[in-house]
Amino acid sequence: MTDETIYRHMQDEGVSRRDFLKMCGLVVGAMGMTKMPPLDASGLPASLNKVDKSTLNHVAEAMETKPRIPVIWLEFQDCTGCSEALTRANAPTLSNLVLNTLTIEHHEALSAAAGFQVEEAKQQAMKKYAGQYVLVVEGSIPTGEFAAYCSVGGRSAEEILKEAAAGAAAVIAVGSCASYGGLPAADPNPTQAVGVMDLIKDKPVVNIPGCPAIPEATVGVITHFAIFGTLPELDELHRPKTFYGTTVHDRCLRRPFYEAGKFALSFDDEGAKQGWCLYKLGCKGPTTHNSCATIRWDSGLSFPIQSNHPCLGCSEPNFWDGGGFYQGQSTPLEKPTLGTVGAAGAAGLAIGAGMAAAAKAKKEK
Repeated sequence: MTDETIYRHMQDEGVSRRDFLKMCGLVVGAMGMTKMPPLDASGLPASLNKVDKSTLNHVAEAMETKPRIPVIWLEFQDCTGCSEALTRANAPTLSNLVLNTLTIEHHEALSAAAGFQVEEAKQQAMKKYAGQYVLVVEGSIPTGEFAAYCSVGGRSAEEILKEAAAGAAAVIAVGSCASYGGLPAADPNPTQAVGVMDLIKDKPVVNIPGCPAIPEATVGVITHFAIFGTLPELDELHRPKTFYGTTVHDRCLRRPFYEAGKFALSFDDEGAKQGWCLYKLGCKGPTTHNSCATIRWDSGLSFPIQSNHPCLGCSEPNFWDGGGFYQGQSTPLEKPTLGTVGAAGAAGLAIGAGMAAAAKAKKEK
């Protein structure tokens, strides 16, 4: 790996010390390590005294001393949506950190080269940085019919994945397709598509599901590994708890209506016009773990529920086959499983308790 540190590379690019500290503050926030104070007009935390200085200093020291980390990004059965989302992250300087500063050695969609040139560059990077690079995978991997449904240069996606994973320090599956198989794996799954973890068993794998994945989550995980050399704390589905530790429902702006028992019953009724809860219109927010309600999309502008559309549960396993997207839920789902509502079994019980309490309070009133 090159001896050039992250900070030295930024200096060569004309980044000032002040801007470097600004970047460190953004990194701290992106990794969910502490709550950052408001930024001033220049983009620096208004008061560095309010930041956890030990954490900030730790990040700054790591960026000053650690070499740039190479990233190899592979795409298989996907729509390139996660790559598109990353280039439009809420914090463009963080996107630049991943796309340029940390050194993406190979990315077919973003590479200027093509064909034999880009393949040769990937092979050279895997050899030069063996055991040190981060492998990012976007898209599901087909395993049916000798894995011939997706091939690059005459080689199957499964073969390419296993070759690249063998020399990786860590593997990150970006998007629901790479995490669980996604849409390609929907019934009847004609290509027998699977997620990365179904094939890679001897390497640490992080899942960042979503359709597409929230770009800040992708940036946060890659940056965490680059700074500390370790992966963030994960849940039972190998998702980073920082971004998937709570449900969409937990932070939803319509939750007060849910608690009050006020639900829209159609997309054009009076309740919908007043912004009532969309649970009975099929919203999967109570059983979907993601940060949509807090990070949101398009520079924090909105997310589906805020735009009057139910959550589809796209960051949970098998969301495409987990029941109708707009199927009303008058009662909580019984015995939730990974194949229907995700890994939030307790959330289903919470839904029932919440609805019962709301109904009782309404009746007593």
